[in-house]
Amino acid sequence: MEYAAKKRVTRRECVWAQIEQLVPWQALLQLIEPVYPKDGKRGRRPVGCERMLRMYIAQQCLGLSDEGMEDAVYDSVAVRNFVGVDLGQQAVPDATTLLKFRHLLQQHGLTQRILALINEQLSQRGVLLRAGTVVDATLMAAPSSTKNRTGQRDPEMRQTKKGNQWHFGMKVHVGVDAEMGLVHSVVTMPANVSDVTQAHALLHGQESDVFADAGYRGVDKRAEVQAQHPAVNWHVAMMPSKRKALDKGEHVFYIIKNIFGLKKVRYRGLAANTAQLYTLLALANLLLAKRWLLGTHTLGAS
Repeated sequence: MEYAAKKRVTRRECVWAQIEQLVPWQALLQLIEPVYPKDGKRGRRPVGCERMLRMYIAQQCLGLSDEGMEDAVYDSVAVRNFVGVDLGQQAVPDATTLLKFRHLLQQHGLTQRILALINEQLSQRGVLLRAGTVVDATLMAAPSSTKNRTGQRDPEMRQTKKGNQWHFGMKVHVGVDAEMGLVHSVVTMPANVSDVTQAHALLHGQESDVFADAGYRGVDKRAEVQAQHPAVNWHVAMMPSKRKALDKGEHVFYIIKNIFGLKKVRYRGLAANTAQLYTLLALANLLLAKRWLLGTHTLGAS
């Protein structure tokens, strides 16, 4: 009764309301339910698929661990309302249940399919264009500490030097729609892999022009590019001051690092972190396209 009588809607509640409207829930459930555990005669009854999907989406938006997400459901009325838990009626799914749900999505490659499904729906609504692509990459730090069970750093992460500073972690390569800034292709590699070697894998094949920063110089002469994308016109910036056309790629990196809080990878190994990135980039695409999806594209940016 106290919550219903409050006079102010918080910023977080506004965000949850937008996510509620933007996410194609039924399409995602149809994607996940065929592999989701069914009710059995023995053991504990599985939590509903929609509730676990909502808890997983909330976890990605808040940038929380499994245990942190379980605590957030208990702590926040707004989070409970979004997930669909009434403490007087249902138990909160615990951290282990959320962990198993994440592993289920990773095991069946469903987070990659979530990105593809959302992009397909955006394309049907005319939001995702395919005339041009911006290719870009960003470093994602990984814990460098050896204070763990193996006594070693993550063997799938690598060290690289950018400017005068060394970085340990992975690199996220993306292909972004040149008009809308929405991600359509993702490749993850150890941090020491050069940007230019992954450029061919970031194109969908329908673009006529590709834009890239100075790190991609010479890309048009590479054998794999000439073999797979011979008709593409490459526009490679020679200096940072000429990067205005390339800002689209930076928008999605800003969202996953600053809005979703993924400034350092959470999991061990490329596979688990890549699975998470597919989901985050799918949600980032929805946020970037929200003015068009919610019918507010004639208004100024909020």
